[in-house]
Amino acid sequence: MTFRNWAAAFATVFAFAASAHAQQFFRIGTGGTAGTYYPVGGMIANAVSQPGKIVATAQASNGSLANVNAIAGGSLEAGLSQADVATWAYTGTGAFEGKGKVTDLRMIANLYPESLHLVVKKGSGIRSVADLKGKRVALDEPGSGTLINARMVLAAWGVKESDIRPDYIKPNQAGDKLKDGSLDAFFFVGGAPAGAIAELASSGVGIELVPIAGAQADALRKSSPYFAVDTIPANTYKDVPAVQTLAVGAQLVTSAKLDTQTVYEITKAMYSEGAQKTLAAGHAKGRFITRENAVQGVGIPFHPGAEKFYKEAGLIK
Repeated sequence: MTFRNWAAAFATVFAFAASAHAQQFFRIGTGGTAGTYYPVGGMIANAVSQPGKIVATAQASNGSLANVNAIAGGSLEAGLSQADVATWAYTGTGAFEGKGKVTDLRMIANLYPESLHLVVKKGSGIRSVADLKGKRVALDEPGSGTLINARMVLAAWGVKESDIRPDYIKPNQAGDKLKDGSLDAFFFVGGAPAGAIAELASSGVGIELVPIAGAQADALRKSSPYFAVDTIPANTYKDVPAVQTLAVGAQLVTSAKLDTQTVYEITKAMYSEGAQKTLAAGHAKGRFITRENAVQGVGIPFHPGAEKFYKEAGLIK
């Protein structure tokens, strides 16, 4: 190889290495593929990716708790989390009691309300959470926000985990078991419509949503103010009437270790006009991902990059 060829080859390798180094990889932890986090996370990744600068990817995971732990451990740059889980992690309370605080956890944006679903077969006779005693109930997988919230709901109605026959599986597996009669009910916390529940309702198996309302729900909201009253509208799922339930905010969180400029660019891209149109058209919950909603229900500090954008937009002081 002549010196000129060697120099050219070296320059090419150097330029490639510099380009690769300039690119910021931004992995977003989502949830199971049958839930709402996965498609919404994918839409956000597409919206914030910038050729040559930021390569964002959505990764399936076990959900909120798993995402927060992965961010703390450095295997994810960001993740979707329920508002309650993010707050518990930062303050070392709730599910993080005795496990230490995740003090580097930072907020990028509050996204949309996640509805608490309690799904049963039509005509099951299960009309209330109290009716779950003695039943086979799926509570979702360890590491999910659903499991934590399901336990809170059961406790609010005076139902112990030992009072039911629990199963710890994802909602799509729970839907299959409900269909074949080996399960009586399952919980799921996520933006409505959730893929697994919509698929189940459209499969010819009649389903019902059990209300999570009344005095017990009011007491739960009083003790855990991140819960809000919510209604899943009629026909969100095929032939299912409107039902009152509770909701928590879905949030995009990250680590304080990420540099300010990267998070600023990502936040700015997510709320650009083009991204807003894409998000609104891509999923029923995408229309809630607005600048105004981004700063609502926030229980942990904003990342400086996100804070910079919201200050420029006049959303926070």
